[in-house]
Amino acid sequence: MSRLKAKYLNEIKPALKNKYKNKNEFELPILKKIVISMGLNEAVKDKAFIQQHLKELSLIAGQKPVMTKSKNAVSNFKLREDQVVGLKVTLRKTRMYDFLDRFCNIVTPRIKDFRGFKPKCDGRGSYSLGIDDQQVFPEINLDEVKRTQGMNITLVTTAKTDEECIELLQGFGFPFKQS
Repeated sequence: MSRLKAKYLNEIKPALKNKYKNKNEFELPILKKIVISMGLNEAVKDKAFIQQHLKELSLIAGQKPVMTKSKNAVSNFKLREDQVVGLKVTLRKTRMYDFLDRFCNIVTPRIKDFRGFKPKCDGRGSYSLGIDDQQVFPEINLDEVKRTQGMNITLVTTAKTDEECIELLQGFGFPFKQS
């Protein structure tokens, strides 16, 4: 069992149960999945660019990403139908907890001028954030990186409110700004 899953079962879940006494055990918030995505706007010009970031994202996530393709052609953007425009990975269960553990304890201290993430959710109990540079991940070999690429990370929970989501993520040790 992953370290964070054990922490959820032994510490976070009982604390949430004490705080929300009128709730059923199955109504307590839980982390469902983590989605990591990259938008590749340079992919139109260079096919090797896609393969490089495919390799990097698979190293970061621990599984092979899915290529997202455009649905329509837009001539002003030089975009054709079914052209690769991004990559995404959905992490669940053990890989999800392992990624969150590495992200909170190893990656965030390596972010330049990091003071914490804003504690603002999407209103439906999920939390999204963006990273400007993939080089903060220790899995990436810095000698092989040709271009920096940002990514979006979405933490999807079963929380009904933003407060429950923030409280759950703080229990996991997610680094939020102190206000």
